[in-house]
Amino acid sequence: MLPRVRSLIAVVGAGILVVGTAMSCSTSANTLTNTSTNTNGTTNGGTNAGSSAYNDLRIPPTLQGTSFNLTLARTTKQFRSGAATDTYGYNGEQFWGPTLILNQGDSVQMNVSNALTDTTTVHWHGFHIPATMDGGPHQTIAPTTTWRPTFRVRNNAGTYWYHPHLHGKTYDQLTMGAGGFIIIKDPIESALQLPRTYGTDDIPLVMTSRRFLSSNQFSKNIVIDNYGDYMLANGTMNAQVSLPKQYVRLRMLNGEMERALNLGFSDNRTFYVITNDGGLIDAPVGVTRVRMLPGERVEILVNLGSDAVGASLDLKAFNSGQTFGFPGNEGNPVTPSGNAGPINGSLLNNTDFPILHINVTAATAGAITTLPGSLTTNRYWTLADVTNSRTINITGGQAGGNFSFDNVFFDHGYINQTIKLNAVEKWTIVNNQIFGHSIHLHDIQFKIISRSGGPVEAYESGWKDTFYIPRGESVVVVAKFTDFASSTDTFMFHCHMSNHEDLGLMGQFLVVP
Repeated sequence: MLPRVRSLIAVVGAGILVVGTAMSCSTSANTLTNTSTNTNGTTNGGTNAGSSAYNDLRIPPTLQGTSFNLTLARTTKQFRSGAATDTYGYNGEQFWGPTLILNQGDSVQMNVSNALTDTTTVHWHGFHIPATMDGGPHQTIAPTTTWRPTFRVRNNAGTYWYHPHLHGKTYDQLTMGAGGFIIIKDPIESALQLPRTYGTDDIPLVMTSRRFLSSNQFSKNIVIDNYGDYMLANGTMNAQVSLPKQYVRLRMLNGEMERALNLGFSDNRTFYVITNDGGLIDAPVGVTRVRMLPGERVEILVNLGSDAVGASLDLKAFNSGQTFGFPGNEGNPVTPSGNAGPINGSLLNNTDFPILHINVTAATAGAITTLPGSLTTNRYWTLADVTNSRTINITGGQAGGNFSFDNVFFDHGYINQTIKLNAVEKWTIVNNQIFGHSIHLHDIQFKIISRSGGPVEAYESGWKDTFYIPRGESVVVVAKFTDFASSTDTFMFHCHMSNHEDLGLMGQFLVVP
C-alpha cells in the first residue's frame, strides 16, 4: 500500500455498485444510427463537430473477484457506413475490454490468453507489483499461449488500466483497441459519500482518436498518423450519455497515441478533480480545465444538480491555440487520410472539439448532492527524504529523428538505471527543445515536486505515475522504491506516446537488494 494515513471511525458502503448484467463479459455492439459528410465528400458514421447525430456511449462490462480471465482476439466493429473496421478486443468485446474491479489487499490471479497471430503482453499500468508480474516488454505472451501472473493488490483506490506493452508493437496493438480499465477499491474511498454506481453516476471514459483509410480500416503509419481525425469515447464515435441531475463521477483516461487533451465543459463550469493516477488527493480541487497526456488518469466530480432535466452540455477538448510542443498542436486541420496534408496533421489538430455529449435526466434514489470537503490524508515523500538523486535527459528528435534517454535508444540488454531497494530518489527529467512528452514510470507512484516552467498544478498534487513535460523544461519527482528487488528483472520508464516509446524513448531500471 502506498503511504497514506487516515483514521476511520467506521467504514460504510460496499464500494462500486454494479448494476444490470454488466458483470458478465457479453458483447453489445454499438449500432451506427446516423451518417454525416466530411469536407471532402466522403460519408462517415458521425463527425466530431457540428453534428446532431449521436451514438450511445458504450459502458464496458465488469469482472470482479480474485481470478480474472482475459483473452485478446481480433474482431471487427462498425464505426462507419460501409465495411466494418478490424479491431482488437478482450473477451469478445469489439474494442477495448472489460473493467476489472479489484480490492486493495486481495491476492489476484490473472490468466491472459493470446488469440492473436502476433505476440503480445499485458501491462498493469500504475500497479506496484514485482517486475516479473508487471507485463512489460519482457513478459511476452506468444500466440495460443496463456500468461498467469499472480500478485497482491497494494495500490490505493483509484482508476488504473491494462494494455499491451510489447516493444515495437505497442503502437499497433493500442491502435487496434487493446486495453481496459481497472478500478481498485479500498476502505478509505468506500467510506466517502461519492458517486459509485457503475454506468449510472460513475462512468469510465477512455478518450482516443483514430484516422480511417478509405477501406474503413485504422491508419497505423507510426511516422505520420499519430493523431486521429475522429474522437472515440469508450470506442464510440459521436458519443452521448444520459447522466442524472446530481453529482456524477467521470473516471477519465487519455488513451491517445500522442495527443494531449485540455479538458473542460462547453459552458465552462467548474468541476472537481478528486484523484490522480495513484488515488485520492487530499481534497477536491475545483478547475475549469484539466490537462491530460497519454496514459494519465483523473477522476472528476461534476455537479448536474442545477441543470434542468432535458438540458445538455458537452465535455470538450479545448486544444486550440496551445504553445508549440503541445501534442496535437501541429499544423492546421486537414482533410481525412487519403488526401494531401502535412505530417501529423489531423481534422482535430489545433481545434476545440467535443468528446462526450451529456443529456441530463432525473436524479436517482440516494443521489449524491454535496461535495466532500476532504477525501484523505496522504503522506508524500519530500526532498528531505531523498537518499539519492539522478538526472535523466530526453535527447534526439532533431530533423525528424527519434527520441531517446541520454542518447541511448531502448535495448533489451541495456540497464539504464540501477536503484537500491528502499531508496527515496529524486529524479530530474530534462526535456530538450524539440517537443513535449508524457513520461511514465513503472513500479512506483511518485510526487511531482517542481516544474521549471511554473508551479505544479493543484490538480496534479497527488500520487502520479505519468506526467507531462513540455519542450525545453524539466520536472522533478520523488519516489520510494520499496518491496520488490531483483538483480535481473527490470521495470520500464518511457514516454507514453506509443510512437515515441516504440521508436526508442524507453529505458529500464533495476531495483536491487
